[in-house]
Amino acid sequence: MGLVLARIDQRLIHGIVVTQWAAHTKAKRLMVVDDEVSKDEVQKAAMRMSKPAGTGMSIIDTKTAIANFNAGKYDSHNVFLVVREPETLLALAAGGVHIPKINVGIIFDGEGKKTLKKMVSVSEKEVSDLKALKEKGIPVTFHFVPGEPEEPLETYIK
Repeated sequence: MGLVLARIDQRLIHGIVVTQWAAHTKAKRLMVVDDEVSKDEVQKAAMRMSKPAGTGMSIIDTKTAIANFNAGKYDSHNVFLVVREPETLLALAAGGVHIPKINVGIIFDGEGKKTLKKMVSVSEKEVSDLKALKEKGIPVTFHFVPGEPEEPLETYIK
């Protein structure tokens, strides 16, 4: 147990995460790790209202997540982790957090970004960060919803 899946999803906690991914991963805890959102009480309250009954939720910053994982706080939980950016996962991995697998879900389009597939557009930094995560031995896949096939990182990023 512990961390069962990490998802990069810039919408963070929303319908697909709550209704499909939480059930698919058998998550007992949904965790958002984000240094900005963890300080925004309005966003945190909105996300907490959408969590499934019987599921815990943590909305914390990167430093707290590293400390809590390393202290074994979530060892008895199935944790489904959601972050906005690949760089957050790099920081967690560098801090000693074991990430078994990364799912790329939604990364918004924007200036200087290249669209890889529906719902995923990446900057050069995001490409570099995703490659660095893969080089750490962490499987990285594109997987919008559990019912669709997973696609490995190499399908879109060489």
